[in-house]
Amino acid sequence: MKIAIIGAGYAGMSAAFDLVKAGHEITIYENEDSTGGLARGFRDPKWDWSVDRFYHHWFASDKHMLGIIEELGLSDDVIFPRPYTVLLHNKKWYPFDSIKEALLFPGLGWGVNKLRFGLVGVYLRLTKNWQSLEKVTVDAWMRKWAGAQVYEQMWEPMLIGKFGKYYKDVPMSWFWARIHARTTKLGTFKGGFQAFADAFAQKLRAKGVEIRLNTKISSIQKEDGKIKIKSQDKEEVFDKVLVTTSPKMMAKLTPDLPKNYLEKLLELKHIGAVVLVVALKHQLSEKGYYWFNLPKDDGFPFLALVEHTNYVSSEHFGGEHIIYGGDYLEKGHEYFEMDAEELMDKFAESFARINPKFKRDWVRKVWVFKADYAQPVPQLNHSKNIPAIQTPLEGIYFASMSQVYPWDRGTNFAVEIGRRAARLMMR
Repeated sequence: MKIAIIGAGYAGMSAAFDLVKAGHEITIYENEDSTGGLARGFRDPKWDWSVDRFYHHWFASDKHMLGIIEELGLSDDVIFPRPYTVLLHNKKWYPFDSIKEALLFPGLGWGVNKLRFGLVGVYLRLTKNWQSLEKVTVDAWMRKWAGAQVYEQMWEPMLIGKFGKYYKDVPMSWFWARIHARTTKLGTFKGGFQAFADAFAQKLRAKGVEIRLNTKISSIQKEDGKIKIKSQDKEEVFDKVLVTTSPKMMAKLTPDLPKNYLEKLLELKHIGAVVLVVALKHQLSEKGYYWFNLPKDDGFPFLALVEHTNYVSSEHFGGEHIIYGGDYLEKGHEYFEMDAEELMDKFAESFARINPKFKRDWVRKVWVFKADYAQPVPQLNHSKNIPAIQTPLEGIYFASMSQVYPWDRGTNFAVEIGRRAARLMMR
């Protein structure tokens, strides 16, 4: 078959990998100037390695991602440095990324609270029955089983930061997936995620896949049993097409889809992301902390601060220290209108709370990256809201982060849904 794939993120490239191995002719259309999707990176002239636009890492349990990396012959370039995640309590930062550190964390108190915290964690690790958990919200379930103090100290700030006004609507199945599937062991790729995306694309091209960068698709139509794809410079015909964009973009590209499928696409909720990347002349966290979970109710203007060079060496970045300040936000938030320098002014006070020595002249350069579609927002009984990968229009398929539920969005499940879509297309 002659197959088109819209989007050169990990879902699209993973589908292409399986389809081309089966002997099909594959063309990938990508609107941006590089592969990788939301996991794309960039590189300053001073750096040897790239830096992600939106911060990513792999978990040791990411079997789909690590599996395809092995098939590509790239496993030797995967590394798992030791990171340190911290939480704030009474104006002090405490490590919180192991069982021992969780038991010692003073924010949980002692006795019953720590017991309930531990029992909830064990239960969510062991149970596989997520279907029953999608009938109740995280807020209600956690208050009942973990207790108000544990929930409000540990999980409520994260939910508010991640989902904003929707946080009380999120089903417990989403939270189960995070606890059930993730590890504290975090991995990355030598050279950065863009180095992996480039290597992946090179392997695909070697197998005959055509990847067209800087190519915007305007429409996808079914006509005379074939699928017609219009781009800015030409019109081409394919036997099948896989679209890996956001649901809203899918609806725009394929208006001929039946009304009920289009409505399902447009009813899916999501929020965006704004990430500030900062190159500093000095280390921010002198204790070597990597990931700071920031409670917004304590005056922090963003959700997380990540010191990337406390995870991988600053030697890869010309001795500079790379910081991320990131937040999930609804479209229309003021941060979407701010440039990098304006955001740096907004975030500078928080940098000083991490390290009182911080001065604005530590900053060598800043970048900002924005995405309207970054975090799907699940609802109660969300499994009934998920659009099918195989659309009602024969030959047209859709695979997005909004369809990996109950799992959270991420590169691991992008690989999984891309390969699942490829299997359906070859059925």
